[in-house]
Amino acid sequence: MSIVRTSPAQAAVRQRPGGRIRAAAWWRRRARACRAAAEAGMSTAEYAVGTIAACGFAAVLYKIVTSGPVRTALTGVITKALHVPF
Repeated sequence: MSIVRTSPAQAAVRQRPGGRIRAAAWWRRRARACRAAAEAGMSTAEYAVGTIAACGFAAVLYKIVTSGPVRTALTGVITKALHVPF
């Protein structure tokens, strides 16, 4: 027993009279959606703003992680993990 895989357009052609018209409409809608998705990316200015925001977020996280209490807590966790008996 083999399974035949078909696209929705092919299924529409087989199931409905006049299906070729519906299949053509489906392909047109699909092509339009793909073209619209191609335009959904960021422009150069948006990349620059995104990069600056990411760098600012990284700087804040770096300051938090390198602060005294967090550094002590992380060192304690790592030390405890390294000294676990097997």
